[in-house]
Amino acid sequence: MSEHKHTHSHEHTKEVSNRLARAIGHLQKVKQMVDDGEDCSDVLIQLAAVKSAINNTGKVILKDHLEHCIVHAVEDGDTEMLDELNAAIDKFMK
Repeated sequence: MSEHKHTHSHEHTKEVSNRLARAIGHLQKVKQMVDDGEDCSDVLIQLAAVKSAINNTGKVILKDHLEHCIVHAVEDGDTEMLDELNAAIDKFMK
């Protein structure tokens, strides 16, 4: 990661933190289900819910990043930030 001239302002930090806490709780529940030998179909359904929660959290982070960090970077002429965003999106979308 490189150093950027602008500040990283995120409006939804509390929301992201809460979403992550819920996803962690769900993932811990999935682990417990596996440890308890629960039905594989039920485990897969819960894993799908965890994936959805993580993807939705990623959307919130991406929107914040676009609305704040990227806008400021473009205003400052920081085109490297766009390359970093594209790389991050590629990794997130795998």
